Amino acid sequence: MIKVAAIAESINIMGKRSGTAMKERNPGPVQEMAKEETAAGASFLDMNIGPARKDGTELMPWVVETVQAVTATPLCLDTTNADAMAAGFKVVANKTGAIMNSISAQPERMQKLIPVAAEAGCNVIALLWGPDGMPRDSNERAAMAVDLMMALSEAGIPNEKMLFDPIATPITLGSDQINSGLEFLSMLQEIAPGAGSTVGLSNVSNGVAEHLRKYLDRTYLIMLMKHGISTAIVNSYDTELMAICRGERQNLVDMVHGMMDGNDPDPATLSGSALEHYKTYKVLSGQSLFSESWLQL
Repeated sequence: MIKVAAIAESINIMGKRSGTAMKERNPGPVQEMAKEETAAGASFLDMNIGPARKDGTELMPWVVETVQAVTATPLCLDTTNADAMAAGFKVVANKTGAIMNSISAQPERMQKLIPVAAEAGCNVIALLWGPDGMPRDSNERAAMAVDLMMALSEAGIPNEKMLFDPIATPITLGSDQINSGLEFLSMLQEIAPGAGSTVGLSNVSNGVAEHLRKYLDRTYLIMLMKHGISTAIVNSYDTELMAICRGERQNLVDMVHGMMDGNDPDPATLSGSALEHYKTYKVLSGQSLFSESWLQL
């Protein structure tokens, strides 16, 4: 049985419920969501305040303290504002259990945030995004991972505290980058023995009709599981996705992993969720062309 630690993504400045509450400094909705995500089985709660250029250094500590007042679930602080990140970690109660999301392979971000992470003793999402942006293939991801690993190691952060994120790209852009990310994960233990991994799961379905996104997210998670993904940033309100995280859909996992090894079942023998995963895997792997009618074909 393969399990994945779920980092719940919904406390987000872009979310209707949480975003409005953050802007108004209304603790109620944020605390309700923290309790709901914890009850759903989240291992971590991601708190995404975005760039928060104007008030980040005040907003991030407010969100941290608001959530910590109602749950002991470890936190994942998520912002592109380095000063806001540092301010947030000052008030994190369980620093060694928390996650910094994220340190990219960009010199200015590494210089600002690595010392903060080292002092906190937290886990770090090492985002494979460099000075020139997105890596082109698995080899560029590997090179970025080495750079990040060396910089983190020099600051005293062990491999076991690193979570490498190969970056999920929308299926609407094609499957090449999805496959490159999977290939990188298969190489990770050779590059950084003992390190973990993560991915923003819902990125793969970004831009797809809302009612179809869950099918892509679920199958993509199973594909990542074959290559040892240890955590994933997920929609914890998707009960089926959370069941996959808990290792409760072994028959579906076995089927998709068998297909990844070239052992396709006869689709005529499949129905329900098995057929959904079969068709979705074909799209995510690039064997079928993506269109929003892929489940009907």
